[in-house]
Formats: sequence, C-alpha cells, structure tokens
Amino acid sequence: MALGEARARTAGHTGPVRVATFNILHGRSPVDGRVDLDRFAAAVKALDADVLGLQEVDRDQPRSFGADLTAVAAEAMGAPEHQFVAALAGTPGATWMAATGDEQPGSASYGIALLSRLPVHSWETIRLPAPPTRMPVRFSGRRWPVLAQDEPRVAVAAVVDGPQGPLTVVTTHLSFVPRWNTWQLRRLVRALSSCCPEPLLLTGDLNMETDASVRTSGLRPLAHAPTFPAEAPVRQLDHVLARGDVGEVVSVSAPEAPMSDHRPLVVDLR
Repeated sequence: MALGEARARTAGHTGPVRVATFNILHGRSPVDGRVDLDRFAAAVKALDADVLGLQEVDRDQPRSFGADLTAVAAEAMGAPEHQFVAALAGTPGATWMAATGDEQPGSASYGIALLSRLPVHSWETIRLPAPPTRMPVRFSGRRWPVLAQDEPRVAVAAVVDGPQGPLTVVTTHLSFVPRWNTWQLRRLVRALSSCCPEPLLLTGDLNMETDASVRTSGLRPLAHAPTFPAEAPVRQLDHVLARGDVGEVVSVSAPEAPMSDHRPLVVDLR
C-alpha cells in the first residue's frame, strides 16, 4: 500500500483513529538475529497506525547501521509529527549513561518514540529514574533470581488533534523489575495529571500484566490480547490504557510482525 493510500488523517477528520504500541527490539528479529531496515519499515507500514508508540528504539547505534529508527518509521507510516526521546546515551550492553536530553546530534542513543499522522499541539517528556541498586529479578528459564541492573526509563506525551478535539497520547517503556515498575507507573500518572489534558491514552510496554497496570494506574484497559513472547504469546505486557472519553473501541489486534520478541498491539477507536 502506497503512503498516499494510507488512512492518513487531517485536522477535523471524524473517522476512526488507530492507535498502536510496539516494542521493536531495535528492529531485530529473534529468528535470524538480524536488523533489516526494509523489514522494519514494512512492519511499521503494515500497522497503518494514526498514532504509534515505539519502545527499544535506536538512533545512531552500530547494531542498527547507525540509522534513526524513528525517522525510518515516520517515513514508512507517513507521520509528519514524531519525536524520539533517549533514555540512554551510549551503547546498551557497553558504555552508556542516563540521557539528559542534551545529547549531541550523531551520538549513539536508545529510547522510545511517538509518531503521529494527526497534528500535534504540544510535547512533554517525563523522566523516570532507574532503581538505585541491583535488584533481584526472576527470569524465565532460571531457577533462582539474579541481581539485575536496570536502566533509566522515560515517557513522551503528545497532545494531538483528535476527531473530538485535543487528545493526549503517551508512550513509555517501564522497568522489568517488579514493584519498581509499579512505582514508575504511579509517578508517571501523577505527572500526566498535572501536565496533560484529558482524554488520555497511555500506551507502551509496561512490563506488567493488565490487572496490575489497571490497579496501579487507575486507568481502564482498552485492549486484551497477549503480546509476549511474539512467536506464541501468553502474556500481555503491552497496553493501551485510557482516562476520559476516548471514543468507542471497535477492534483490537496483536498481529504477527517480522521482527521483535513482542507483538504490536493495535486499537481502533471510533
């Protein structure tokens, strides 16, 4: 489907809005271990989202050929509005530090992105600290918990021009450390209450199941579909949560994608 044939939105449009979230694993496929930028672009294009939150996004990283994955995704989906926010400066797994937002162009970074076909009125960044020390975490396939060092986390919010007026859409990627991610989610919701208008959609990889995300955030879930692991999903770690009148949910899907260990989560709103 050519970009001109996509369900592009304009100011004042009153049709359905498609919102999606996708942890892209920096574009890598666990099947062949490769990052293929054409494959990544095709996967984003196939989602046909009006607003898309991405997690585990690379910019200027050697493992993804020095590409700006946010720009690749924006071109693929036809999104004139987009913002990448780094959580880390440097190379994950090697030398890195918490990003400050003052990183120089061309320096390697890693974080999240929010992209929109809808006009954006304003942007907001909310930084969420990492646990101060190594924390015991139980990983699948390991008999005993291991001490793990997590990374800083971040959220980005955009107030977009929705069919019924301004709509705040947020995306984030929370800690894999239990209880710390609930603290981050509570802190994020409090921050959003003071900076961003309702109605509100919170999207992203929250690293917790639906019941925990709802109990912690006080928001309501719009989608119930397992997203992890991608090849045979049994858990829903990726969510679209709402507060206020965001419209009626007309469809939900978690389609297969040619890369990542997560499936994207897609919600159509009318």
